[in-house]
Amino acid sequence: MKKLWTKWTEIALVKRILVGLILGAILGIAVPGASAVSILGDVFVGALKAIAPLLVFFLVISSLCNAGKSHGGVIKTVIILYMFSTVLAAVIAVFASMIFPVELTLTTAATDTAAPQGIAEVLNNLLLNVVANPVSSLVNANYVGILMWAVLIGLALRAANNMTKNVLADVANGLSTVVTWIINMAPFGIFGLVFNTVSTNGLDIFTTYGKLLLLLVGCMLFIYFVTNPMLVYWCIRKNPYPLIFQCLKRSALTAFFTRSSAANIPVNMKVCEEMGLDRDTYSVTIPLGATINMDGAAITITVMTMATAFTLGIHVDIPTAIILSLLAALSACGASGVAGGSLLLIPMACSLFGISDDISMQVVAVGFIIGVIQDSVETALNSSSDLLLSASAEFRQWRREGKEIKF
Repeated sequence: MKKLWTKWTEIALVKRILVGLILGAILGIAVPGASAVSILGDVFVGALKAIAPLLVFFLVISSLCNAGKSHGGVIKTVIILYMFSTVLAAVIAVFASMIFPVELTLTTAATDTAAPQGIAEVLNNLLLNVVANPVSSLVNANYVGILMWAVLIGLALRAANNMTKNVLADVANGLSTVVTWIINMAPFGIFGLVFNTVSTNGLDIFTTYGKLLLLLVGCMLFIYFVTNPMLVYWCIRKNPYPLIFQCLKRSALTAFFTRSSAANIPVNMKVCEEMGLDRDTYSVTIPLGATINMDGAAITITVMTMATAFTLGIHVDIPTAIILSLLAALSACGASGVAGGSLLLIPMACSLFGISDDISMQVVAVGFIIGVIQDSVETALNSSSDLLLSASAEFRQWRREGKEIKF
């Protein structure tokens, strides 16, 4: 059994995932009724979601109580990159929507979930998540609360004796090992996830909502392959695309199929470790990115809102577009604290144009229809950008210190 496991892990993970992807797609087309296969995907995503809160909690505590120097400079750079890229994504989405306007055919369908009524409610939810009970934060995967309490406990334990610090470090290392085991089973998980997607979703969404999907996905790809490389180049002063493609294949691929930034946190942390990045830094910046680095969410909110305005014949001038960009970026940062994520923030953005909830919730329903593609690409962009910008900020520090940058 040990030899079999060794041979399995010796094969490059990306190769194993690609095999699982291809087999899942073939089986989904050939035998769509074999629904039991999809349980593999559910188990894989469930395992990642289950381990991620514990991993973040203990890694942050261990890193802070054992840290011998401050990493605030790198973390500050990462936060600036996160916020700037989110605002930039919203701005690009606004102008792309003006250049390629899309009109929707609204249906009578709507979602029963209540949307936030304003930016104040989003910020209120976000602040309440910060001070939520630490146990409930772990149970509910509230990463804002997990980070808050882990930072406070980690700082408080800096005065603890070495035995306590060693125990915390051992727990963090043990959880990292468990994550490695789970990630090595990713090919089976991807196999189940791809099968489920192919067998349950037809090609109708590509024809009915093709133009809207092209605009959404086009904006997201533009961010990843055009604007993100500019930010990376500013940090490392060398060709950014090797790092871009590494993050794409190591992070975006799994995030696309899991459709969960939370589930991808362990994956991103594992890649950071393999890159030789400082655990004291990435244990904070990666989960932080899963809560505030929301390029894809900002694009979704902006594009869907602009499409609604065009459908209703509402003229959008430049000042209003800029306000929409800022509102979308700010609300996207709170999307992790809202049930339904970015789609349920669309009515709030629509209210900027005086669009009623009855209409905007129909747009949300359209969002759920195309969500199989939109949400996958959005999550892939958000999660892989967490890894990309975290690594770039630390490489920037390496460059300043004269260290060789390898990736």
